Amino acid sequence: MSLYTKNGRPLQVSGETVYSGSGKVVGRIRGEKVYGTDGRYVGTVTGNRLVYRSTDSASVGSPFSTANRVGSAKAGTVGSAISGDEPDIPD
Repeated sequence: MSLYTKNGRPLQVSGETVYSGSGKVVGRIRGEKVYGTDGRYVGTVTGNRLVYRSTDSASVGSPFSTANRVGSAKAGTVGSAISGDEPDIPD
């Protein structure tokens, strides 16, 4: 699965876990939403984009723990006009 932020930053996906381009854990996919390691909402998956939507931000997931992984040299892509904001992704 190829996943990018709203503005086109590449993300890595392994199973249900989402990582930044540098390999830092972003969160875990639960349905259409991604929750961070602390259980807080990170963003909503829309197509191949991860978008922060304030209307979804009240939802909470379960905390989890997982290791970071090796970064990726995957190229970014152009931004998207999807409604919502760029999620706060570590890099």
